[in-house]
Amino acid sequence: MYNRQLKVDQPSAYADMRSDTVTRPTPEMIEAMMSAEVGDDVFGEDPTVNELEETVARMTGHEAALFCTSGTLSNQVGPSLSSLLGIRTHLKQPPYSVLCDARAHILNYEASGISFHCSAAVTGVEPKGPSGHLTAAQVERHLILSDEVYFAPTQLICLENTLNGSIVPLSDIKEIAALARSKGIPFHLDGARLWNASAATGVSIKEYCENFDSVSLCLSKGLGAPIGSILVGSAEFIKKARHFRKLYGGGWRQAGMLAAACLHAIEHHFPTMAQVHANAKRLSDSLVSLGFGLERRTETNMVWLDLSPLGATADDIARALLRERIRVYGGEGTVMRMVLHHQISRADVERAVAALTGFVASLKTSRKRVREEEDGDEAATGSNKR
Repeated sequence: MYNRQLKVDQPSAYADMRSDTVTRPTPEMIEAMMSAEVGDDVFGEDPTVNELEETVARMTGHEAALFCTSGTLSNQVGPSLSSLLGIRTHLKQPPYSVLCDARAHILNYEASGISFHCSAAVTGVEPKGPSGHLTAAQVERHLILSDEVYFAPTQLICLENTLNGSIVPLSDIKEIAALARSKGIPFHLDGARLWNASAATGVSIKEYCENFDSVSLCLSKGLGAPIGSILVGSAEFIKKARHFRKLYGGGWRQAGMLAAACLHAIEHHFPTMAQVHANAKRLSDSLVSLGFGLERRTETNMVWLDLSPLGATADDIARALLRERIRVYGGEGTVMRMVLHHQISRADVERAVAALTGFVASLKTSRKRVREEEDGDEAATGSNKR
């Protein structure tokens, strides 16, 4: 996914579809940051951080929350640092293992943090079946429950929602949660883009989160805050996660300005996600009509393209779009993604469609010319033989 980029001068002058992490604070967000009341968060005395943590705890239906610098931290601490903190706080004494989707961010894109920070093995399970996501039956088949000395028992199950822009069905989540409870295994969600899942389905953040013992929610992806993720769980769990955050160097002092940006994003950017998804669907449908394939269905803000029907590479697309001041990830492969966010307008989408319409037309013209030249060569060869 993190393939090569074409560098540009003045990045702010481009419509950036590489990721939803590339947004810039709006003037209104900056104003909220500048006027934030602050204190020492390590002492628990930053009122704006406290307000953010209380707000998200209420939204998710959990007892407490912990504001962290990144999703990797919040996951890994619980385990990853919101997820790191989340994962690490659940795990007590090795040997143990963590079960997750084989495509999960905590397994593939967090620098082996679970193994490094938690001394845990990871069981990555490849989903089978029409939903494209893990089911309770698949999870159960891969649980390690034996206490034999040869094995590392499963002591945490992790899901990710959304995963590569696709929404994990709530029914599957509920069934996996029931399985985890029946086995006495904690259940963690990497909810970096759970906001997108909620906006797309109408299922509330609380209804999703009540199925998990802990959840990491990113505030700097689709919501557009400049930094931050938040970990939620029980009061006892968050107390221990706060201890691990300090151990990992994640304690911060006057963080209220950053918390104010996150509160602004929740209030003002979260309600705009439905329009972001509509723009993504418009982009997806338009490109399919031009002959692009889809690697997966467009459900939220990510458009995953299969370029093989065109015989093109991601680099070809990246160069064509860059001429129109639109940035995407390139690469030599034939699968690529385009990610929309609140700072990509419908006009930006139409500009991308127009650029790629021209690219496809040029590609067809070039190939037609090659075929005509080849036909001419064959005709000349046949004439010479006669």
